[in-house]
Amino acid sequence: MGTVTLGVSIAVPEPYGSYLQQRRAGFGDPAAHGIPTHVTLLPPTEVDSSALPGVERHLATVAAEGRPFTMRLEGTDTFRPLSPVVYVKIVEGVEECTALQERVREASGPCARELQFPYHPHVTIAHGIDEEAMDRAYAELKDFRAAWTIGGFALYEQGADGVWRLDREYPFGGGQGPSGTGPVVPRQVNLSRPPAPSL
Repeated sequence: MGTVTLGVSIAVPEPYGSYLQQRRAGFGDPAAHGIPTHVTLLPPTEVDSSALPGVERHLATVAAEGRPFTMRLEGTDTFRPLSPVVYVKIVEGVEECTALQERVREASGPCARELQFPYHPHVTIAHGIDEEAMDRAYAELKDFRAAWTIGGFALYEQGADGVWRLDREYPFGGGQGPSGTGPVVPRQVNLSRPPAPSL
């Protein structure tokens, strides 16, 4: 049946997602338009196609046990020189993301894998481009601020064209909000500096 390349992530909602994706493309990152803006929970992982139903069941279980939490982004940082990445920092929601990715990758589950680097949740805005462009990304988004309520995560599959596409969404608590009254919808909490159109 072959293999598929999967990833699990928390999507950055609008208007922030498109804004950061456009900025990433503007810095010259060729991967920008093929990668929705996100926080990684499971990096690209190749699995047998036959294992996909088991992966989906596992993720549904993880999501059912999850609860909504606030994510807040503020400023920029970089993994250089260890890794050629500039990113927007997560200043609230780090512990929740860390716990989630541990559940997703648990050793007894179908997504078990080792990581190349210790887990550090972030939102990539430049990867593998020239140093001058990386410096621009770092400087030009240093005042970026955003916050919202995380209501779940999603499974993505990478196509042969290298583009990541949504496969399935997994709302926390089986699709119910904290009170069990209905689905959780991402909610804007604060944005001190509204996104400006990219040039």
